[in-house]
Amino acid sequence: MGRREKATSITDARTSLDEERRYRTIRYVVMMGVRVVLLVACGILVILEAPLLWLWLPLGFIGMAVLPWLAVSLANDSLPQDRPGVFHRRQRRAETLEAPEHRMLDSE
Repeated sequence: MGRREKATSITDARTSLDEERRYRTIRYVVMMGVRVVLLVACGILVILEAPLLWLWLPLGFIGMAVLPWLAVSLANDSLPQDRPGVFHRRQRRAETLEAPEHRMLDSE
């Protein structure tokens, strides 16, 4: 019972806009939280005069520069769809109708 199973949906309806916005907001806040942790870690490394400081500071600054761009890009991106696209190659074709058994009159 401790294992979480993937929720299955009954319909093909998209995720509600409120749910999608909540997911995007959580993802953005987590990425910005990682950025704050990087800033604090760089500050601590400078105070402690850590070995290989010349390596750690540029890595931290690159992370702090890339994370906002990545966070905004992902926050503005729509969520992936679980269902396939609209066009299906192997879609069943409509069957042709048989001719009616009774004779039809022409209007002309």
